[in-house]
Amino acid sequence: MAETYEVVIARYGTRRTVRSEVYLNYGLYHEEDGPIGLDYFVWILRSAQRTILVDTGFSTAGGEARKRTMLTHPTLIWKALGITPEQAPPIVLTHAHFDHAGNLDHFPASQIVMAEAELDFWEGPQAHRALFHHSVEDSELEHLARVRAEGRLTTFRGRHTVAPGVELVEVGGHTPGQCIVIVTTAEGPVVLASDAVHFYEELERGMPFMSVADLVAMYDGFDLLNGMLADGSAAVVVSGHDPSTLERFDPLGEPLPGEAAVIGRLAHPDGAA
Repeated sequence: MAETYEVVIARYGTRRTVRSEVYLNYGLYHEEDGPIGLDYFVWILRSAQRTILVDTGFSTAGGEARKRTMLTHPTLIWKALGITPEQAPPIVLTHAHFDHAGNLDHFPASQIVMAEAELDFWEGPQAHRALFHHSVEDSELEHLARVRAEGRLTTFRGRHTVAPGVELVEVGGHTPGQCIVIVTTAEGPVVLASDAVHFYEELERGMPFMSVADLVAMYDGFDLLNGMLADGSAAVVVSGHDPSTLERFDPLGEPLPGEAAVIGRLAHPDGAA
């Protein structure tokens, strides 16, 4: 039987850039360039029974190497929510980029789940190519290899049920094993798109992000998510980096070292990890 969760969206970092730097082949749209923000989030799923982390943000070193602004360290967000390493909460990795797979060493006993295609790619012969490699940290990929050797890594193909009411769906596109997360909430199914949709404009206008492993799969992902919104199998889609994200949902209302919003608020979200 599916559990009901609340989804906490917590912003920990930010970046200012221009539209031509984030949209693929931006000149094809014949639009003026202009400034655009890009925010960084971690997501926390809480039910009466459990807590699940979705992605773990960028590390201090990963952010500094790319001149990203860390507003608050993700570890402080988890601590403020009462999530400790000792609880060993399960962790979903939507993909292995630096801003989603950092800080895993903070949870040395947690079980981690990710798409097999994602892990295979980063262990394969093309991972060193500059257009791919700039988005990952070698130390974090090495950490994933250690996690697998310790028996704490689960991989899957296609779809995978993480827990009752939480399902992972492999869509590819942005990376070979990019996943979305479908979560049962009191407000209906919530889809954490992660980097299948960096900005809502991608979904609304079919504008691919500049970093893409498979363009056709990225477009297919847009179609899948728009179809889910149309047929009601998704009540809402949460973007991976859009600065308007927190404005679209209810403020969390809990003291955090940063900004956060919540979807499907539970009366007593005191789930044990």
